Order: sequence, then C-alpha cells, then structure tokens
Amino acid sequence: MNVDHHDLHHEFPEFAEAIHGLKASSTHFARLSDEYDALTARIEALEENDAPIADTALEEMKKQRLKLKDELYGMLKAAKA
Repeated sequence: MNVDHHDLHHEFPEFAEAIHGLKASSTHFARLSDEYDALTARIEALEENDAPIADTALEEMKKQRLKLKDELYGMLKAAKA
C-alpha cells in the first residue's frame, strides 16, 4: 500500500527553520512534536502493513494527530510572526 508521509517537515516545509528552532527552545513544542511523530509513525505502520485495526480506532488516531498538528501549526505561525 502506498502511504503518504505526514511528518512535520513534509506538512510544513515553509516552517523548516521554525520547527528546528522551536524543538531546541521550547520543551512544550518538542514534546508535542515527539508525540505527533510517534503517532504518525504508528498510523503509517498500520497502513503500510494493512494491520488489522478497526476503522474507528484508526480514525480516532488520525483525529488525535490532526489535533496535535493544529496546535503545532499555531505555535509555528506565532514563532514566525
């Protein structure tokens, strides 16, 4: 199965410097980023391996990832402003 990668650098290439800077300067951003990366890796592994998982469980994981992504995006926008 072809799986799109959703790491922060692919999602927000225009914020590459801000991502690096916030990971180094903000423990909150770094923690959320790590959580986002771990959840993304788990989702991608499930999708790549066609692992048996309920659609609702996978959708909940994706919603959680989207919530994290929105929060991280807000922090990135604020940092770049």
